[in-house]
Amino acid sequence: MKKAVLALAIVVLVLAGYLTLWPVPIEPVSWEAPMALGYAGSHAANNKLAGLKMISLGVEEGPEHIVIGRDGKLYTTVASGNILRMNPDGSAQEVFANTGGRVLGFDFDAAGNLIAADAIKGLLSITPDKKIALLTNRVGTVPILYADAVVVAANGKMYLSDASTRFAPSKWGGTFEASILDILEQSSTGRILEYDPAANTTRVVARGLSFANGVALSRDQQTLFVNETGKYRVWKIAVTADDLDVTKKSPLAAVLFDNLPGYPDNLMRGLDDKIWLGFAKPRNPTIDKLATQPFMRKLTLRLPRFMWPIPKAYGHVISFTEDGRVVADLQDPTGTYPETTAVTETPDRLYIQSLHAKGLGWMMK
Repeated sequence: MKKAVLALAIVVLVLAGYLTLWPVPIEPVSWEAPMALGYAGSHAANNKLAGLKMISLGVEEGPEHIVIGRDGKLYTTVASGNILRMNPDGSAQEVFANTGGRVLGFDFDAAGNLIAADAIKGLLSITPDKKIALLTNRVGTVPILYADAVVVAANGKMYLSDASTRFAPSKWGGTFEASILDILEQSSTGRILEYDPAANTTRVVARGLSFANGVALSRDQQTLFVNETGKYRVWKIAVTADDLDVTKKSPLAAVLFDNLPGYPDNLMRGLDDKIWLGFAKPRNPTIDKLATQPFMRKLTLRLPRFMWPIPKAYGHVISFTEDGRVVADLQDPTGTYPETTAVTETPDRLYIQSLHAKGLGWMMK
């Protein structure tokens, strides 16, 4: 009996030591998560996103970003690293390019080059005849660790999000895993960068963002809309800002949406001056409660992954005007189509972007 008790005590001590002392990669920062308002008001629960039609991508998955090119073709990036090209109905699918990394967001410049934010490689340019060139992968001596989204301005300048300067997907198991580490830590090292191809220079527009994500330009090209995924909000930041710390008050930056019901991911300009936003996941009460408990967030990473408080799947996209008025809210509480990261709008269809979906979801307008 004494031996059994001693063995149990040893097991408990070893387990306690592991849960409290085993090294983890994050150094969590305490922060105050706003009290979640749930699905209410302009985000009242609905089923408007349910029943999506699907375009098979074969063995590919994760159509994270979708753009209709000037050639009328649909381009999308997938988890394998491929950039696919197809007709808008999904026919004639082909691999347009593979960068050897993982392209997340992309846009086209005036010459028709595909400008890609590659989470592994940095900011790339891919010509119509599929030649790949590196535009930038650092600011001065500081590397771009997690290029996430990019938008090309009319003057040719390119604005991209570097989601985290702490956790590179190349070192931490991929984009999803690195994003979890960054959001759990809350050290807010994300930043918005500007690359000027004419001068071949890269500068910091703004920093201090908790996982800087989707980026879109205003109609007059003077303002950037930026998703701060880790703190459930959307910013408006002047393109003229220079190394602006958004944690300090400035006339050059303001929060447009705060306390959103989920983790905002991509931003896409739609028709009729709308901007579309997708939520990768809904909020999780456990994660919000851990905001002021850095030690418990460290302990969480020592648990088996199936015990992590990863939010459930929940389909949700919205569109809004530049002054912050929500004009559409589409949801699928079943989460059948996972991680609805944004919407690409055409005159007759809405294509739904996703980080892990097995196909490309769409619906008629």
